[in-house]
Amino acid sequence: MTKVSNHSNDPEVQSPNLDTEYHLRLKDLVVGAQMLFVAFGALVLVPILTGLDPNVALFTSGVGTLCFQLITGGKVPVFLASSFAFMAPITFGIAEYGLPATMSGLAAAGLLYLVLSLLIFWRGSQILIRVLPPLVTGPVIMVIGLALAPTAVKMASEAGESYSASVAIGVSAAVLVATMLTAILARGFLRLVPILMGITVGYLLTLPLGMVDFSAVGEAPWFAIPSFTLPSFHLPAILFILPVAIAPAIEHVGDVVAISSLTGQNYLRHPGIHRTLLGDGLATTLAAFLGGPPNTTYSEVTGAVALTKAFNPAVMTWAAIFAILLSFTGKLGALLATIPAPVMGGILIVLFGTIVVIGINTIVQSGEDLLKPRHQIIVAVILVLGVGGMSLKAGAFALEGIGLCSIVGVLLNLLLPKI
Repeated sequence: MTKVSNHSNDPEVQSPNLDTEYHLRLKDLVVGAQMLFVAFGALVLVPILTGLDPNVALFTSGVGTLCFQLITGGKVPVFLASSFAFMAPITFGIAEYGLPATMSGLAAAGLLYLVLSLLIFWRGSQILIRVLPPLVTGPVIMVIGLALAPTAVKMASEAGESYSASVAIGVSAAVLVATMLTAILARGFLRLVPILMGITVGYLLTLPLGMVDFSAVGEAPWFAIPSFTLPSFHLPAILFILPVAIAPAIEHVGDVVAISSLTGQNYLRHPGIHRTLLGDGLATTLAAFLGGPPNTTYSEVTGAVALTKAFNPAVMTWAAIFAILLSFTGKLGALLATIPAPVMGGILIVLFGTIVVIGINTIVQSGEDLLKPRHQIIVAVILVLGVGGMSLKAGAFALEGIGLCSIVGVLLNLLLPKI
């Protein structure tokens, strides 16, 4: 009788499977590091421009992504990092109310996601489109980009201690061109990192001009705990920032739709848009409790997922772990602080303009006829109130800019009759 071998106990049969599993895990680790590299430029840009600690932003980005994966059951391959939508409110909030008070407003903005999540769970995803249609969210997104435009121009054209305004404009123009050409002409992985390419070109130009001072990098320690900041309850700051969360919330839905079409999985149903929105909101609130910028899903990383076909959500786990580890590198924060203002200005001209284009595209894709009087009124009022900086103040209460135009847009859409 021939003895039948038991392959399950045969180490020679098992070893190829173990080797394959090891290589898959190693590949996930490498791709995860690459995903963080793709997100890195935009991730640290928000804290640098708003006066927050980039190391805190790295830490809260990593922890926020892990929180998102926990809420969604580890099913969605997305990476969460600093949101550009909150840049103007953060800058104004810190100047007007201080950092701890501003963080309380950002924490409340994250909790608004929780309310929207419960509303969707109760009434279905259509309620979100009914309250926040593209006719409202598109112009609000445009206002965010237009409100930030003066900041980009100022950084790109102002003279510094060691350089003139003409030098600043020349540097920012070169960085702008490098960023644009990378985004348009580059192929493969390089096309996903136009911000990093722009910063690299900026460094190469400004170093021989004496515009970069590395003394702080030499003095900074290799290991340092990020400068975490606890929020302090401040009602005016909360009321000022809370409405700003409307636009990123609807943008989140678009990002989930994009990654769903890319992977062939319907994440709107499983794990559900209410879970992804909840995960994003809790990540934002958690970041605010540590002094970091609000989190949002990153379209750059979605592009990297499309390029690498890395649909395994575990890749984002590795990216999050690398972000947390990197946040404790003291010299990194000091190095990021050396980037000259004209270099940042050249990049921001593209980034803030892109936000405006996204808002325009939101309206275009909706197919709405903007020549209809009702639609004209909604879009016009949102744009003028937002870009014009209209404000309503009553004692400690203040509602202005992006927050005010968001609320007015929602009310107009609900109240104006549809003929």
